[in-house]
Amino acid sequence: MMAGMDREHEPPQHHVVAADVHAVPKPLRTFAVRSEEPPHADDARAPYGRVHLLRIADLDAATRAALAREGERRIGAGTGSEIEHAATTLTELADVTPGAVDLGDRLVDALQRTGVAGGDTTACRRGLEARIDYLAACGAGFHNDVGRHWSHCLFWLLALEAADVEFVMPHAGVAVPLAPGDLLLFDPALAHGLCRPADGGQAVAASFEDGTSGRRQTFLTGEWPLTDAQWAALGAPWLPVEIHAQRGALDLTVAEFDAQSGAIQRVRALRDCMQRGHDHLDGPAA
Repeated sequence: MMAGMDREHEPPQHHVVAADVHAVPKPLRTFAVRSEEPPHADDARAPYGRVHLLRIADLDAATRAALAREGERRIGAGTGSEIEHAATTLTELADVTPGAVDLGDRLVDALQRTGVAGGDTTACRRGLEARIDYLAACGAGFHNDVGRHWSHCLFWLLALEAADVEFVMPHAGVAVPLAPGDLLLFDPALAHGLCRPADGGQAVAASFEDGTSGRRQTFLTGEWPLTDAQWAALGAPWLPVEIHAQRGALDLTVAEFDAQSGAIQRVRALRDCMQRGHDHLDGPAA
């Protein structure tokens, strides 16, 4: 039992979903993501080709419901966009309900079971605490998250309230049904969204406007920062952009996606983005 846990918990079920066969629009052949951070200004890495799903079966319904209510309260009515965030901390989560007192330990335990970040529990805990948000969504159109330092992070997502919804990565053939208590770990560089299973991998906003399945989904989410050595161990090392250019890489840092289908827009304008000296942060020319 991990330090800080006051009772035994059922180990989470761990499933690994392959996300390494990518549908890349021609004339490009593969994906890569560049960084906004100076140490990797002329480097890029491939996307991490796995999605980890951990089913935390004994995160009880009362705890999930209390956290979901607090998340909705903190987020409020929102601004009308599909996804709304409200920052929180492990201490604040523990104040909401007794069932969340050891949630940080349980998240670290679950995430370490993926084998992604090594066995240093203290470092993993520090990584978990780097950022934790409540997230409320009404479905989610396809997008990726690589701005700021997020090209150095995986994202984790814990479902508190979700029904008849799946997590989809359209270019990697991933469609994972979500239920309360499910924890995802994935690379935010790949386009992703929340869809109704009946919509066949399309993110249809109208499908979330009504219905008995529930209009909103509520999560806890956060960053899982990785070192250069950890990215290399995952098979996605930071390499000079010239290597990725030779591979015909499409730079996901500047890619734009159709919100419903995930189709990549203006592909021809992206052909030369993987070049040293190209200001990839300004995006491709129209």
